[in-house]
Amino acid sequence: MTDVEGPAYVPGHGLLRGRAAVITAAAGAGIGGATARRFLEEGARVLISDAHARRLKEYETELAAEFGAPSVASLPCDVTDETQVRTLFEEALRAHGGLDIVVNNAGLGGTSALVDMTDEQWSKVLDVTLNGTFRCTRAALRIFREQGATSDRGGVIVNNASVVGWRAQAGQAHYAAAKAGVMALTRCAALEATEYGVRVNAVSPSLAMHPHLVKVTSADLLEELTSREAFGRYAEPWEVANVIVFLASGYSSYMTGEVVAVSSRHP
Repeated sequence: MTDVEGPAYVPGHGLLRGRAAVITAAAGAGIGGATARRFLEEGARVLISDAHARRLKEYETELAAEFGAPSVASLPCDVTDETQVRTLFEEALRAHGGLDIVVNNAGLGGTSALVDMTDEQWSKVLDVTLNGTFRCTRAALRIFREQGATSDRGGVIVNNASVVGWRAQAGQAHYAAAKAGVMALTRCAALEATEYGVRVNAVSPSLAMHPHLVKVTSADLLEELTSREAFGRYAEPWEVANVIVFLASGYSSYMTGEVVAVSSRHP
């Protein structure tokens, strides 16, 4: 796709040592999977979830072999199902004894001209991408509220938005609307969460390459999108994960309600 060489991988520095995190859509090589690995490298304990149970278990096994079984657990979760979301957060408390960080990474895309888009296509993308983020944010805030009432343990939520929430792209009306909604949800939740000492921010990636994206996007479109990036290359998923680590760490302690672009794309 591009011959432009990317940066060297950045080693961990213990920025999340002792923290317990839930990361959705974390089975595999995308941003969620990269975030789980980066969190473990930074000393966190993680509960990863995904709707794809087999791939999730395989990734848990891989991470456990590398970082030690006590540091990682997994539970399948469809974020469109409130019962499964509730169970996921109950498992986080059981597995790690508390909760410090939630990364809402689950999202669903697709390409369809608005004039031909069905109600089902529109609703499915919004239910996973926007409503799923809402359900997980609500579940996390309920836990953080309870923790805040009994201890000085706060909490951090990081949502995954997208530059298409700001910038128009043909065939992406449903996805763009959902991601713009994630941005607005982030800002509103952040204001409410200050009462519990909780911070809520979001990342907004442009083009992060991973195997699933290659399967659902034509080579011509990927080439076109890559050509718009100022560095002349797509982002590696771990480069987005690095910004999520920053937002989850104490280095961003005075940031809330922000949407941080992880992009070199031209306006």
